[in-house]
Amino acid sequence: MGTELLAPLDLAFWHLESDAHPMHLGALAVFAPAPGVTPPHVLELLRTRAATIPRLRMCVRDVLLPVGGAAWTVDKDFDVHRHVRRVAVDEGDFMAGATRLAGELMEQPLGRGLPPWQMYLIGGADDGPFAVLVKLHHALADGMRAVAIGAGIFDEIAATTARSAARGRPAVPPRSWLPDPREVAGMALGRIGEVGRALGVGASVVRAGRLDLRSTAFTAPSSGTRRLATADLDATALQRIRRAEGGTANDILLAVVAGALRRWMAERGEGPAATDPRALVPVSRRRPGGAVSGNRLSAYLLDLPVGAADPRDRLRAVRGAMDRNKAAGPLKGAGAVAVLADQLHPLAHRFGAPLAANAARMLFDLLVTSVPLPRSALSLGGCPLSALYPMAPLARGQSLAVALSTYGGRVHVGLVADGKALPDLDRLAGAVQEEFEELRELVTGGRVAAPVS
Repeated sequence: MGTELLAPLDLAFWHLESDAHPMHLGALAVFAPAPGVTPPHVLELLRTRAATIPRLRMCVRDVLLPVGGAAWTVDKDFDVHRHVRRVAVDEGDFMAGATRLAGELMEQPLGRGLPPWQMYLIGGADDGPFAVLVKLHHALADGMRAVAIGAGIFDEIAATTARSAARGRPAVPPRSWLPDPREVAGMALGRIGEVGRALGVGASVVRAGRLDLRSTAFTAPSSGTRRLATADLDATALQRIRRAEGGTANDILLAVVAGALRRWMAERGEGPAATDPRALVPVSRRRPGGAVSGNRLSAYLLDLPVGAADPRDRLRAVRGAMDRNKAAGPLKGAGAVAVLADQLHPLAHRFGAPLAANAARMLFDLLVTSVPLPRSALSLGGCPLSALYPMAPLARGQSLAVALSTYGGRVHVGLVADGKALPDLDRLAGAVQEEFEELRELVTGGRVAAPVS
């Protein structure tokens, strides 16, 4: 793999970062122990497999052309030991200790001069469960691409990759940072169309922006601290709710998040706000069989119906709003800001990043995203994967991001918060589980739910 230009959206994520606002996403993968598998063995396996993933050997370097641009280049001094480390958990409750430690590790920005990723083997007792925390800079991958990269550590994926390498399957050549002269004319015509599309997207973003920068539980000055919490939901019950109520599984999960926020705000004594909090719901723009490098994102906006007292009313409101979003398409609304970023010159990203970072509060209050995972069972060194909690980055001035993934018959929810703004994040995670059970019993158990006041 040689040199490859950062795509415009990747470049935007690269320049949006600061020490107090790291732009990496992550995942906490939890494994059950297997007989004879020791932490040193797992650590060496992680290092060996990570070193074979070409994308993880790439770092970001500035380029002369285009002006203001940057490119992925191979780190000639790559040393996997800089990136894969072991840390211990002292608490008796392994999961609580691993989550606390992962939050501390997620606070730390990735080194800018090295390939922008880290893996940590988090272990307690040598014969007990362990976890692997994976941190990838958002410039390196969006959620789907992060899964494709991170999956290389698993036994099943590593074996398939090794067989492909043994057969001598040629790698897809990287995109050069200098275009083929024969492509220039086509690129120029394409840029004319892109300018028109950018104007339309930009107008949608401006129309959807808010001028009332009210202070909420989810918008606060960033402290640079991170707190993590997790929740686990029954995927079979989720499908039962879907069959009974219609809509998509994602609609139900968004409604559960809305209900959990209502419960949590009531416990805080805040009560529902006059205006419902607005969520940014990322949407992948990847085409099946298309290029897998870089970020390909847009997003929908959704006013979470926290003000509705009945769980079914919240679900219907979410379903209707998401149906309208899908009918309009991913180029409408403030969520299309990611599409707009794809149309901007690299210099705009380099010098406009501070302004763009501070504008997030005008567009949305929190992020809620779903990350697809392979359906097959996965393992590491023979140790079965029992849970995988995705973690989304926080935008500047925002305090909460919620990410969800389904694996092994469970929906794993990862909550990332500013540690000072939301010190009671564990209570919000508990409210997610309570709200899901309330909705499940209401829809499939015939019980009448008591609305949360």
